[in-house]
Amino acid sequence: MAKCRTCQIEILDDTEVCPLCKSILEPTDPVENMYPDLRIKMMKMTLFSNIYLFLAICCEAVLIAINILTKNQIWWSAIPGLVLLYFYFVIRYAIRGKSGHRAKISSLTILAVASTVAIDMVSGYRGWSVEYVIPFGIVIVDFIILICMRINRRNWQSYMMWQVLMMLCSIIPILLYFAELEENRYLVFLPMMISVALFLGTLIIGDRRARTELKRRFHV
Repeated sequence: MAKCRTCQIEILDDTEVCPLCKSILEPTDPVENMYPDLRIKMMKMTLFSNIYLFLAICCEAVLIAINILTKNQIWWSAIPGLVLLYFYFVIRYAIRGKSGHRAKISSLTILAVASTVAIDMVSGYRGWSVEYVIPFGIVIVDFIILICMRINRRNWQSYMMWQVLMMLCSIIPILLYFAELEENRYLVFLPMMISVALFLGTLIIGDRRARTELKRRFHV
């Protein structure tokens, strides 16, 4: 960037002569970038996630080798492998991902539940993952929705579709109960009760804004 003393204008092009008066331009001090360079931070996070993935693969390979050499009937090496894989997705998706916080929370919760079910199956499947983790996972997401609505009070109605999704997810424990894969009848209906209560509370207290949001989403 240069400045013409005669015309009192700044020239952005890479030239030494003013295009108006043909005077010699004087170089000006470079303007400091007021915005942070996100590329450097993203490159560091990418490097960190790649190093973590390499170390996780090496660690899991050693654990699998020990599992095979000890001739253990249970594949316990899969448990730390699933934990390492989950934290890799946390780094890769939650921290570096460009999706919104709703998509990140929902995806990581589903992945956490799936990982615990897999750990339960690897360790002999005692049913604790289906009986406790799935219902409480849905309840935790419901409370996260409530917290997000409290924080983002100006746009609380945007979380109503997330509430609808949780009501649909709360049907899963009920289906597992009727399929005789879950025995605790109290925990089966707890997620549905909390999800429906949260949705109805938002709909009733929110009044016109809540109804307008549903009409806009469902094109009614």
